[in-house]
Amino acid sequence: MLQECAPTQTPEVDRDALRDKYLYERDKRLHPKGRGQYLVTEGEFAEFYESDPYLPVQPREPMSEDIDVVVLGGGFAGLVAAAEIKRAGITDLRVVEWAGDFGGAWYWNRYPGIQCDTDSYCYLPLLEEVGYMPKQKYAFGSEVYEHCQRIGKHFGLYDNALFHTLVKSLEWDGTSKRWRIGTNRGDDIRARFVVMCQGPFNRPKLPGIPGITEFQGHTFHTARWDYAYTGGDMSGGLHGLAGKKVAVIGTGASGVQVIPHIARAAEHLYVFQRTASTIDERGDVPTDPAWAKTLGPGWQEERRRNFHTAAFEAFGPGQPDLVCDGWTEISRNLAAHLDRTGGWAAIADPAKFMELRELVDYRVMERLRQRVDALVEDGTTAEALKPYYRFLCKRPCFNDQYLPTFNRPNVTLVDVSATKGVERMTAKGVVAQGAEHEVDCVVFASGFEITTDLDRRFGIRPFAGRDGVSLYDRWADGYRTLHGITTHGFPNLFFTGFLQGGVTASTTAMFEQQARHIAYLVGGTLGRGAATVEPAADAQAGWCRTVKETAIDNSNFERECTPGYYNGEGEKRIRSHLGEPYWPGFYAMEDLLRAWRDAGDMEGMVHG
Repeated sequence: MLQECAPTQTPEVDRDALRDKYLYERDKRLHPKGRGQYLVTEGEFAEFYESDPYLPVQPREPMSEDIDVVVLGGGFAGLVAAAEIKRAGITDLRVVEWAGDFGGAWYWNRYPGIQCDTDSYCYLPLLEEVGYMPKQKYAFGSEVYEHCQRIGKHFGLYDNALFHTLVKSLEWDGTSKRWRIGTNRGDDIRARFVVMCQGPFNRPKLPGIPGITEFQGHTFHTARWDYAYTGGDMSGGLHGLAGKKVAVIGTGASGVQVIPHIARAAEHLYVFQRTASTIDERGDVPTDPAWAKTLGPGWQEERRRNFHTAAFEAFGPGQPDLVCDGWTEISRNLAAHLDRTGGWAAIADPAKFMELRELVDYRVMERLRQRVDALVEDGTTAEALKPYYRFLCKRPCFNDQYLPTFNRPNVTLVDVSATKGVERMTAKGVVAQGAEHEVDCVVFASGFEITTDLDRRFGIRPFAGRDGVSLYDRWADGYRTLHGITTHGFPNLFFTGFLQGGVTASTTAMFEQQARHIAYLVGGTLGRGAATVEPAADAQAGWCRTVKETAIDNSNFERECTPGYYNGEGEKRIRSHLGEPYWPGFYAMEDLLRAWRDAGDMEGMVHG
């Protein structure tokens, strides 16, 4: 696993011509409705979110209870938060989760071919704590799901978990100084503290295709895979699709992974693509036991820090690339360029550094487009599969079967970029470019509510703090927090995820950082004998100023990106999937939070 990590060979490019091409391709895909082009999975579309095809819902009586801490969400964010809170000695805790088990996105996403797209040794949290080593560099979905269960068992979280329970309302009761949590099971849970851990891949979304309800065939979302219809399992073998014509709408990460499996089983597959994904080789390898034995305490943090450097900063002279994959290629190639030209001094000039990084980015993307030509036989199809945008404008994908799938005679790529998506659906199929494609089944690989409005993402109504103030109203014009974790007017409420904190390439490391701080806040409040804790208004305002004053203006990059969930579908007011980050960096944020805790006075927090 310590293999030599050489820079890749990339072609020369005409940067100005490519920039014009990128902007042309972006403009062609801009949808007039922006984020509103997608349907909310509720009401007549609730089955795409509220059904569980994997485990039956067990009947139970409604609960009425008082409890110290409730963690909302049982994916990695919730597991890590609950584990840290328990390690702080707080045991009166419950995890409330809509799924039938722990796992979050890895519970719901069980489509054939699902695999982690980032380095497992960085991504899977708490590896050293639970004593587990991933089987390979990129874990398959079943292994990630098992790791979620492993964490739940290791920290005793199953003992007090509430599964198949969907939170419908969250209201602060000023009299009892508790949060009243209402659920779809009729529960009345009164919690002193609530930790929000829904995660970014929580709620599936559907494209707002005219006539979507008219289709008389079978439909499902990749996040609710229907094996009763397709047959097979997560490794493939979809025998139920034999003799059937299938449409897949969406070619993001889930579409890319599942399409090769459908193509091998169906009579015919139509792939409807608005925007091509970047497709690089997987390069997966099993974990080397000899390498694993060399790892000492703290190895995961060392690897994560190295990954973060590649994604958000730049390698220094002689600094190794421990991850060595498509995510780190640009930084690796940039370092090689600076070695070759003796130009390391350039990284001290931010403008010069960004110019050099942009050039390397353009060359890497051209390499990926040339890779399409090398693997796809039909020229027209190959051209449609080429991504024209900057790296990280759309989530990178890594798959060895996807591009060759379009060489199969039973697979048709339908480019819907000019019409900004599928035109409509009929009783018999899908219409694109004026032609109706009759199909038996439509699979929506259309992603999740990530940069849509908070009330759509959370689905909690009402969500009210002190004096009945709605969180959605309070944050209508932007996040207002202290450290991205607490907000004034909402006592004893803590947030995880992309708000106003440090951002790193290893999302689960961000969850761990936030969880440590939340556990400290809860423990410190209980230790003081206080009933409530929240940030003072001036402390919160100060943090918002800090976030604004230290911000890197990334809006032009995001605005020039192809429309997608990374940039709020290209709307004029960009809503980044990263929230409003603390741009000095994830590790600068770690130092700041640690110093704040070490001071011991909980500066800026008000106890009641």
